[in-house]
Amino acid sequence: MEHVRAGEAPLVTLSLFGFRGWGKAWAFAQMGLARPALSRTEGLRFWKLLGSGQGRAFSLAPDLGRYGLLAVWEATEAADAFFAGSRVMAAYRRRAYEAWTVRLRPSRAHGAWSGSNPFLPLSGAPANGGPVAVLTRATLRLTRMRGFWRHAAPATRALDGAEGLLASIGVGESPFFHQATFSLWRSAADVQAYAYKHPAHQEAIRRTRQDGWYAEDLFARFEPVGSEGTWHGRDPLAGLLTAER
Repeated sequence: MEHVRAGEAPLVTLSLFGFRGWGKAWAFAQMGLARPALSRTEGLRFWKLLGSGQGRAFSLAPDLGRYGLLAVWEATEAADAFFAGSRVMAAYRRRAYEAWTVRLRPSRAHGAWSGSNPFLPLSGAPANGGPVAVLTRATLRLTRMRGFWRHAAPATRALDGAEGLLASIGVGESPFFHQATFSLWRSAADVQAYAYKHPAHQEAIRRTRQDGWYAEDLFARFEPVGSEGTWHGRDPLAGLLTAER
């Protein structure tokens, strides 16, 4: 197996699954039951099973019909073998009414997740100006939760009209305390416009620094290099990734 060379950015995958009926209970149980098998997966160096919230970003209301798996791989071949032959992946696909997986190369990442930055080393900024994926993740301080949730709502609502936003979802390892937003954008310029020009988002950034909402946080930007399946009935990156990417 060809491993990632020193200085080469790892392959990151995010898989999202949609469930209905009794499949929701099965997926909820897998948040614990799937862990042993994942921990034994060859070439899987970092992973998180994720629940999701309703809406586009941070949410107090859970979405019991959508779950995810974030994975960082030591080698592309390890990811290929997992998606082709893993019993865990086969079970999720069998019970889900839809599944979508995006392959990513990290271009920017700072902060920590469970004590370290899992996305290093970085690939550097892509030169072709294509789509961008963004992940923001935080562990909330118990004493700061009320302030965070009060100011998170306006920034989340601002995503509804954000130009260039292809899709977004709020995910997390556990409700309330561990929160993340994964979003896809048509270009880096669209990300910048939302992050630094929208008043609600600017206020949330200011409050984060002023009030110390997070015990741990991480921001990462990725270049999407592959996408398959559907998310809410479509592939949000369809037609946007060239053969070279």
